[in-house]
Amino acid sequence: MDGILNWNVDPVIYMITDSFPLKYYGALFACGLLLGYYIVRNIYNKEGLPLDNLDSLLVYVIVGTILGARLGHCLFYEPAYFLEHPIEILLPIQKIAGVYKFVGFQGLASHGGSIGVLIAMLLYCRKYKVKFLWLLDKMAIGVPVTAVFIRLGNFMNSEIYGKPTNGNWGVVFERDDMIPRHPTQLYEAFAYFIILLIVLQMYKTERFRNVNGLIFGTFITLVFLARFIIEFFKENQEAFENSMLINMGQILSIPFILIGLALVIWKSKTSVEIK
Repeated sequence: MDGILNWNVDPVIYMITDSFPLKYYGALFACGLLLGYYIVRNIYNKEGLPLDNLDSLLVYVIVGTILGARLGHCLFYEPAYFLEHPIEILLPIQKIAGVYKFVGFQGLASHGGSIGVLIAMLLYCRKYKVKFLWLLDKMAIGVPVTAVFIRLGNFMNSEIYGKPTNGNWGVVFERDDMIPRHPTQLYEAFAYFIILLIVLQMYKTERFRNVNGLIFGTFITLVFLARFIIEFFKENQEAFENSMLINMGQILSIPFILIGLALVIWKSKTSVEIK
């Protein structure tokens, strides 16, 4: 059957111990964070900005991303379960047959991760006396790379995939079923790569670069608009979403889109004034 890719990759790269696996998702997540940091560091070097406290920013971003993504999943998608198993919220364990075992974090929500990063960066800016929107513009150039790697990790995990296609094309995630589906992880990865090119071009344009908040506003508008559209092709993550007109991912994307649009409209006026 032309146009169909059968996908059956083991998500575990290597078993470090009998109960501690090294997975593609975790490895790609870490690589994405480090590459995003490397991009921001290069921007600092190019502009002759001091690198003091930049390493601290990486720590803030990592902690904010992981905590936000984890709490977001627990609160947005499975609140009932995690209220009964609170220890599993922040520890990568799960009670199986009456015994807690290391399973990694089973569930990270990108919307929660976004909120977590924003809070972490706000705390960072208050501590180190950095302009919030100025820093968000710099981060908006590094974050899309991380997002690309995260979605590639989802693809390696055979998770967060799409709805069935017409059967003549798509990806068969053999670890779940034998139905050709939309590889929505790859759709998102491609969308984030295009957004990276857009914000990079904006950064190279002086009148955009000099307006704090314009690049970031464009970034979050495009990211969550892409997410909203791609969700129409994606399988719902939880059963309760099946009765909803739009799913939880789309509902959570709307506030980000509106905030981004408001920021773009507001800052575009400033861009015109200083042209």
